[in-house]
Amino acid sequence: MPEITYDAQTAAAYRTAREIPLDGLTAWREAIAETVPLRAGMTVLDVGAGTGSFATAFRTWFGVRVLAVEPAAAMRAVIPADDAIEVLDGRADALPVPDASADAAWLGSVVHHLPDLAAAARELRRALKPGAPVLIRNAFPGRYDRDLRVRYFPETASGIDAYPSIDEVTAAFTAAGFGRTRTLRSLPHEAAPTLTAFAERLDRDTDSKLRALPDHAYARGLAHLRRAAADHPDEPAVSWMDLLVLA
Repeated sequence: MPEITYDAQTAAAYRTAREIPLDGLTAWREAIAETVPLRAGMTVLDVGAGTGSFATAFRTWFGVRVLAVEPAAAMRAVIPADDAIEVLDGRADALPVPDASADAAWLGSVVHHLPDLAAAARELRRALKPGAPVLIRNAFPGRYDRDLRVRYFPETASGIDAYPSIDEVTAAFTAAGFGRTRTLRSLPHEAAPTLTAFAERLDRDTDSKLRALPDHAYARGLAHLRRAAADHPDEPAVSWMDLLVLA
């Protein structure tokens, strides 16, 4: 799968095309609140924070302090840092934080980008307080039937099939010292208020799954999406992804 080089232009495009509005993440806020008792005064480690959309979400939803760790300088530059969000240069396998310094860790669409999942799991165990959970938001092989991109660009499924499986991720974190408690939920998010708005926001250069498609497959999928948008002008662009919590 082609890697994306994040310069300032790409980071800005990613923010426009890929960030999900907070009001489209209600199911995620509720599920996280039900699963992990986050509250003001706690620290959440956001690993692979990107442009900071979930760092902002955690701060807004729960009043926590967020350590937003991101390796790409251009992405770090657009994270909205403030008194509650500290932006750090780092990777999942080399976190720039002290031992036992966070109450939870968040990995949003990150695990399939990690070159050494086992090393990242060990580093997260070091950085988290004893018993603290890691929350993983990701697509997983065999569980993408309600993924919006797969719906309109079915060839992207082969890329997801190459991602680490739920069992592989669980095994890596268990070997690193996390317990065997596992919560798995499939949750919706509203990427855009309509399919038309979603199609207009789509930017192939910001999505590794779409970049991997041949030009004809991408054009065919985009045409499919636009036909659906014309046929169903009021249908919201809803996609589903898994939340895996390990503690």
